[in-house]
Amino acid sequence: MENLKTKQCFVYARVSSKEQEKEGFSIPAQLKLLNGYAAKEGFIAKEEFVDVETAKRSGRTGFSKMVAALKNNPLIKIVLVEKTDRLYRNLKDWVVLEDLNLEIHLVKENVILSDSSRSNEKFMHGIKVLMAKNYVDNLSEETKKGMLEKAEQGIWPSFAPMGYKNVQRDDGKKLLL
Repeated sequence: MENLKTKQCFVYARVSSKEQEKEGFSIPAQLKLLNGYAAKEGFIAKEEFVDVETAKRSGRTGFSKMVAALKNNPLIKIVLVEKTDRLYRNLKDWVVLEDLNLEIHLVKENVILSDSSRSNEKFMHGIKVLMAKNYVDNLSEETKKGMLEKAEQGIWPSFAPMGYKNVQRDDGKKLLL
């Protein structure tokens, strides 16, 4: 009989914002997908880790707890996640997991990464990690560009600071008074 500890895994799900969490579909949908996959593959999901925050920087609460649990449970070497950009969008987190010699199942991508993965699979995964990082970098640039353009047009790009109020023009744009 196969040792059950070799079939234990951790499940990780993430959304980027409170707004996505409030929609109520993404985290439950991810967990349903991952736990269904675990059951189908004969894994025992020992713990679920969830984050409701961006992955553009390292230090996410659930991710950090999962890394600590992986270090404290050396027999658990399998992590299930929906897809690359749910796991990480920064290079530091990628390196942290790489150093743990895990088997990472990217369920929606139909990819299993491990030390024994072919060099081409690792290369393609690296490209996906860089694409995920580029997404947040580009989003930041575009947001700053849009806010600057609004400011240059005399439109306040956000909520009014204390002592001021936002007034909506007839065209729907906000001015600061």
